[in-house]
Amino acid sequence: MSENNEKRDVFDAIADPTRRRLIRLLAEAEEIPLYELTAQFQMGRTAVSKHLTILKEAGLVLDRKVGRETRFKLNTSPLREIQDWVAFYSKFWSTNMLRLEQLLEEEEE
Repeated sequence: MSENNEKRDVFDAIADPTRRRLIRLLAEAEEIPLYELTAQFQMGRTAVSKHLTILKEAGLVLDRKVGRETRFKLNTSPLREIQDWVAFYSKFWSTNMLRLEQLLEEEEE
């Protein structure tokens, strides 16, 4: 990531299935230590840490040190961008499907 980018794109961060699974695990708990997250995957601690770093760069994950342990928790605020995007296209498709339905009804008459 270049220095010009303040943070990673949220859409990029959630594009990977492993990161989406991490988000789900974090959503189900208040805070989870790295070793517990790593135990949920068939990959090493370094690989899980890399995924968490990407989520952290997107603002989706917060971490804190407790002794020698790093604990992670979900920050849902950046997900609002995704929710807004989906809501826009949901409205778009609903409107267009309604128009199509009206057009088909007019042709039947």
